[in-house]
Amino acid sequence: MKHAREIIISPLITEKSSQNHLRHNSYTFKVSVNANKIEIKQAIEKVFNVSVMKVNTICQRGKVKRLGRYTGKRKDWKKAIVKLKAGDKITEFDL
Repeated sequence: MKHAREIIISPLITEKSSQNHLRHNSYTFKVSVNANKIEIKQAIEKVFNVSVMKVNTICQRGKVKRLGRYTGKRKDWKKAIVKLKAGDKITEFDL
């Protein structure tokens, strides 16, 4: 099994994720592409000491970018939206 810090790459703090946090007690993370929902749930519970109710994952395709005549592609990545049990919160997100 992977280490919890290898699964959770970084939190995603956007306008939409902030609204989700306030309305539904859910948090958004950038996670490893190879991680599944069960591994994500266990990693969040272990690192932040909270109870996870639900995990939704979205696979984001990397954008194709150009610089002059040369084309390249950004990496594909995975986003996880994690809903916590009522009353639980992750203090690192609160500013």
